[in-house]
Amino acid sequence: MAPRVAPPMRVLPLALAAAIFSGVTAIFIYLSGLSSYGSARLSEVDLEALAALQGRFSKCVDANGLGLKAVSGKDYCRVVIQYPSNTVSKWTDPETGKVEGLSFEFNLCEAVASWEQVRNSTTVLTKEYIDALPNGWEEYAWRRINKGILLNKCQNRTLCMEKLSLVLPETSPYVPRQFGRCAVVGNSGDLLKTKFGDEIDSYDVVFRENGAPIQNYTEYVGTKSTFRLLNRGSAKALDKVVELDETKKEVLIIKTTIHDIMNRMIRELPITNPVYLMLGTSSSFGSSAKGTGLKALEFALSICDSVDMYGFTVDPGYKEWTRYFSEARKGHTPLHGRAYYQMMECLGLVKIHSPMRGDPGRVVKWLPTKDIIEAARVASEKLLRRPGAGSDDPLGTCTRIKKREKGKAPNRSGLRDAAVKHLEYMKGATRYPLERRAGGGYLCMINDR
Repeated sequence: MAPRVAPPMRVLPLALAAAIFSGVTAIFIYLSGLSSYGSARLSEVDLEALAALQGRFSKCVDANGLGLKAVSGKDYCRVVIQYPSNTVSKWTDPETGKVEGLSFEFNLCEAVASWEQVRNSTTVLTKEYIDALPNGWEEYAWRRINKGILLNKCQNRTLCMEKLSLVLPETSPYVPRQFGRCAVVGNSGDLLKTKFGDEIDSYDVVFRENGAPIQNYTEYVGTKSTFRLLNRGSAKALDKVVELDETKKEVLIIKTTIHDIMNRMIRELPITNPVYLMLGTSSSFGSSAKGTGLKALEFALSICDSVDMYGFTVDPGYKEWTRYFSEARKGHTPLHGRAYYQMMECLGLVKIHSPMRGDPGRVVKWLPTKDIIEAARVASEKLLRRPGAGSDDPLGTCTRIKKREKGKAPNRSGLRDAAVKHLEYMKGATRYPLERRAGGGYLCMINDR
């Protein structure tokens, strides 16, 4: 007797049901990986942009990271940069005693949104910025005190102006994309392995850090110096720092608030260099690479069309923190720092130059295109619920500062003389509390909260 065969009409519904179940399962798996994006109302175009960024970024790290690998998953924002398993980590956390790990997680959405904000903002502290805070000068003082930095309580504007008058311009002297090609020169001992001097001097603008000398090292670090980023310690030795600059035109940017001591030094020393305070965000990026080097990159990115970095130890084999002009010493977490700078390169923010990347014409492979970066920036701002999220114009919700013509110096004439005259006048004046000026408005300047 022949075996019974199921009627064709019964087979079709079973096959259809299986196909539908398979399709629904695939959709569920896809959506489960994007569940965190649902409440942000991201469009299909937004998701495609984030996926494209993650894909290109991972390939970029693999191709340019000199052994680093990028591992990503369903979450388009999350990526882990891993070192080879045979990497020897020698840095130990002084607080926990733990040896630095070999993998570091980064949030691409946070990074692309934050760094694009930096690139479209001013990072010099101004009177305009403080006036525009909801509670003005008093709020600025409260923030600084809560960050553990002592500053006279700004109960009125006049007293604070007296303390900060020599370093606080009315409006920012440097605006987004004011300069062209810029080089940020770190202090790594690796600079002595390659003679980058002439190459560094070919840039329009050169940034240096703290008390890094030029004399006796010119073939390695060049001679040009336009800006110098200073931490608190270097700022307190301002008399020694200004001796490094033979032109007396180097702009000094203090990355943390220095008040009485620095203002007294500026008045007493024959300093003609412009001096400003920096207002920035890199301390909130969650990176262990957040010293003066990262602040210098942040400042450069805020005023330059393109930024190249030298003297940051980013090659394999980095075991200790060294400087080209002094002995090895304890410092920042080297492996985390190298991974972070590789992330910056593969987001198109900087180009790395080092002994193992010495070709000035080196092409960064698999770099995300400008269109991908811009689309991912829009999607990331929506996801993070940033003010003005999704706008095609990053400055659309901010007070505008027109871009100056390239090569035109900002107007700083008489700033220091006026400040000194103000201090002389205030010595015998009767002081009354001043009310904060009404109005103001939202300024697109970095918030250091």
